[in-house]
Amino acid sequence: MQFGQLKRRQFITLLGGVAAWPLAARAQQTERMRRVGVLMPLTAGDAEANARKTVLEQSLQRLGWTIDRDLLIDVRLAGGDPDRVRQFAAEIVALKPDVIVTVGSVTVAPVLQATRTIPIVMTNVADPVGAGFVQSLARPGGNATGFTNFEYSMSGKWVELLKQVSPRLTRAAVLRDATSAAGIGQFAAIQSVGQSLGVELTPIGVRDSSEVEHGIAAFSRTGNGGLIVTAGGTAFHRALFIDLAARHKLPAVYPFRYYADDGGLITYGPDTHDPVRRAAVYVDRILKGEKPADMPVQAPTKYQLVINLKTARALGLNVPSTLLATADEVIE
Repeated sequence: MQFGQLKRRQFITLLGGVAAWPLAARAQQTERMRRVGVLMPLTAGDAEANARKTVLEQSLQRLGWTIDRDLLIDVRLAGGDPDRVRQFAAEIVALKPDVIVTVGSVTVAPVLQATRTIPIVMTNVADPVGAGFVQSLARPGGNATGFTNFEYSMSGKWVELLKQVSPRLTRAAVLRDATSAAGIGQFAAIQSVGQSLGVELTPIGVRDSSEVEHGIAAFSRTGNGGLIVTAGGTAFHRALFIDLAARHKLPAVYPFRYYADDGGLITYGPDTHDPVRRAAVYVDRILKGEKPADMPVQAPTKYQLVINLKTARALGLNVPSTLLATADEVIE
C-alpha cells in the first residue's frame, strides 16, 4: 500500500514537472530581451534625430514593448560621414539585433551590404526599387521593407514654389547627391519642370562641405538665382545650407519641415516622423514572426508646406497671400 502511494506521488510529481516545463520555457522566451538597431545619418544632439528616436520608442511602447526591459534599442548617429555610416552599419549588424531600422536613403545600402538575413525596416528612403534595395514595392522579396518619402515627380513642386516666392527667378542651384538613385531621380524631375518655367539649373554636389560653399559662392555672383535642396544625403548639412542661403541672399526651398524650423525659407515634403511611427508597427510585426519579404513598402500619407516669414522678410521677399493660404504652417 505504501509502495503504491509512493509510486502515485512520484508519478504526479513527474507529471507536474512535465506540465510546468513548457510554461517555464514559454515564460523565458517571452521575457527574452529583444534588440533593435537604429542607424541615422544625423549628428548626435540634432533635434530631429532626438525627435525620431523618441517617436520610435513611444510608438513601440504603445504597442506593448517596455524599453530596457523586454526591448533594447541601439542607436548609431553617423553625422553624414559615409565612412562612419559603413562603420556603424557593421557595428549594428555585429550586435545581432532582431531588427534594424534605417533612416534615410544613404544608410540602407551599407546595412544591406553587411547583412542579407537580419530584417531591415527602412524609413524616409527614396526609390528603394531603383536603388536595388527591394524587388518591388508590393513584394520586397528580401530582408528589407519599409517606407518611402516621396515620388520623384514631387520634386518639380520645389521649382514651382521657388518661382512663386521669387517671380523674377531665372536660375536655381540644385544641391543633390549625384552618386545616389535619389539624387539622380530628383534632379531629372526638377529639370523637367525647370525647363517649362524657364529656370536654368546648376547642380552642386553635397558630399563635401567645401564643394558646397565654393559652388554656391560662384553661383550667387549672378543675380536672379535661388536654391533647391533635395532629399537624400543632405539633412546633416542643413545648417550650412541655410547659412549659405542667408549669406548670399538666395531664396531657397527645402525637402522637410525641420529646415524651416531651423530658419529655411520654404519646405515642402512628407512628414518625417510619420514613417518612423509606422515603422514601429513593422518592427512589432517582425518581432512577432512576420517576414519583411512579405510586407509591402508603403508611400507617405501626408505632405507639408511650411513657410518661414521671418526668413522671407530678411531676404526682402513678399510671399504671395495665395501661397500663404495653402501653407500647412507659417512661422512668424
